[in-house]
Amino acid sequence: MYILMYVFWLLLCGKVTVETLLLGVPIVAALAALEYKLFGYTPKTEGRVLKKTPLFLAYAGVLVWEIFKAAFVVLRDILFPKYRLAPTLVTFEAGLKTDIGRFLLANSITLTPGTITVKVEGDAFTVHCLDRSMLDTSEDATFLRWIRRLEA
Repeated sequence: MYILMYVFWLLLCGKVTVETLLLGVPIVAALAALEYKLFGYTPKTEGRVLKKTPLFLAYAGVLVWEIFKAAFVVLRDILFPKYRLAPTLVTFEAGLKTDIGRFLLANSITLTPGTITVKVEGDAFTVHCLDRSMLDTSEDATFLRWIRRLEA
């Protein structure tokens, strides 16, 4: 992460000179100290984050696919009036361990067309959906399965 911050510093400067190279080192060091003080971010934490990066990128691909699928379902419901929508509120327990996992799930649901996370209390999610069939709350739901893998 520190190397990425240094490269970002060089990109923001516009050109690489001796001054920007030398000035970037204390700036990145100060940011690293600030990260440690405020967030407890250490090189060990960075290693764990980097190890999960491929899994997170795969999750992002799954999220984009689910967004496309839901968008076509909503489009179908709009264009063909024979499909009757029954808007409903659904409350379910997700079984996630971390706040980051809950954050990912709530935002993934909200990004998916036809559903929006209304409330999260502990592990209980309340979701508004255009039709009950648009929300999978089973233990083997796509988002839940991927987020559990990210939490592990």
